[in-house]
Amino acid sequence: MTSTRRSAKPASRWMGLVALAVAVAPCAALAQPADLFFERTVISAAGDRCALFPPQVSAALAAAAQQARGAALRAGTDAKALTAMEQDARARGTGVDCKSPELAVAAARVQAAFAGFVHVSRMTYPGDAADWRADRGQGRTPRWNLAQDATFGGDRMTFGLAGREGALALLATADFADGATPYAARLVLRDTGRTTGPYLTLAGKAAPLARKLPPRAATRGFMAEARSTVGPELAPKGARTAAAFRFPATAGQALAELDPREAVAVEFLFPGDQVRTAYVEVGDFAAGRAFLQVAAR
Repeated sequence: MTSTRRSAKPASRWMGLVALAVAVAPCAALAQPADLFFERTVISAAGDRCALFPPQVSAALAAAAQQARGAALRAGTDAKALTAMEQDARARGTGVDCKSPELAVAAARVQAAFAGFVHVSRMTYPGDAADWRADRGQGRTPRWNLAQDATFGGDRMTFGLAGREGALALLATADFADGATPYAARLVLRDTGRTTGPYLTLAGKAAPLARKLPPRAATRGFMAEARSTVGPELAPKGARTAAAFRFPATAGQALAELDPREAVAVEFLFPGDQVRTAYVEVGDFAAGRAFLQVAAR
């Protein structure tokens, strides 16, 4: 699945469940992203209410809805309008007759459309400046399950969800060109409780990620709760070892709630009040995280 870049049209208020079953297919590239989000949310809500799908299909459908939401925001759909659209879609989905023949046909088509998708183990979620790499594989060896790479100065960082045997944590691993070792790290992102939306008016898609964060007073920070050294499995590409910092689970949830056009900062703190900052594009982090849940159901 790749993000749609065309301008969004107002989402259809109701397309009929049979047409809807076709539109929610994982590769329905011809539909506008706001329409896809609306349609996938409707059928997902109907599926939850009427127990239409097995857990893996429900999870795959939820991941597809998250990606469509991100694509709709990038295409210019107003965030408040999208929230209203989601509420409308959920109301329609929960109000459908579970015994409706049309719903049965729609559910069968959705099941068929996503049957293959649940077996996909790797995905790439393109962004305006950076991509998220998703990997649902599990094992005893630590691995990145959702990762984005960044360079800052001569230093390198990999950031995202990593772990082993399905236990994931939000990590930042960094390799510093001069061999310096930070004593702490802090994740800085927009405080949704103090702001009404992202600070993107003057940024634009091509703007540096540093310009896609709000002023410091409108941010919140999460200090890393643990520090360690990791090997090449989790170190940035080309590094044999790296400093690793684990952030609390609440930081991952806060990141998932941001607009995909935003950026966050990872600040590495050194003695002498020195700070080196790497930037991460929010992008489809929420969709990638939902994609990982397909394997966990």
